[in-house]
Amino acid sequence: MSPPAVFVRSMKTLLRRRVLAPLFGLTLVEIQFFPPTRNLGSAEGPDDISHKAAVPADVHRLLAEACYDCHSNRTRYPWYAGVQPVGWWLNHHVHEGKRELNFSQFGAYPAKRAARKLDAIVDEVEHGDMPLRSYAWMHPAARLTATERKMITTWAEALHDKIQPD
Repeated sequence: MSPPAVFVRSMKTLLRRRVLAPLFGLTLVEIQFFPPTRNLGSAEGPDDISHKAAVPADVHRLLAEACYDCHSNRTRYPWYAGVQPVGWWLNHHVHEGKRELNFSQFGAYPAKRAARKLDAIVDEVEHGDMPLRSYAWMHPAARLTATERKMITTWAEALHDKIQPD
């Protein structure tokens, strides 16, 4: 004989309220003690792109505002980066961004790799794929206008031609 449906529902509710909810809350508290390592190196070290190539001041400003948080050795973290699991998620984005392109290490790239990265900059910025929408949403200064996108792509194309003339 199976138990009445009312009894089963009340046991499930009891399980959720008395066991699972406190367990979930305790887990949220516990994970706060495991923050990720932050990306707090020097953004403009000796291998920074601005030390190895001509970067006009207006383009450098745009790169710093829209790109450097994920694509350099120094990230400006928002307050919510200290709340886990959000901090882990942001840290993952930063590591992925640096793996793809690191302006702080750009000067150490071989010419062929640097040229490929400049092609990628042109492609990503031109199509509006960078900066990420989620980043631009929280960072108004990173919202690039069409003119700013053109400034970055024109600069990247010119630098590409200097590094690897076709």
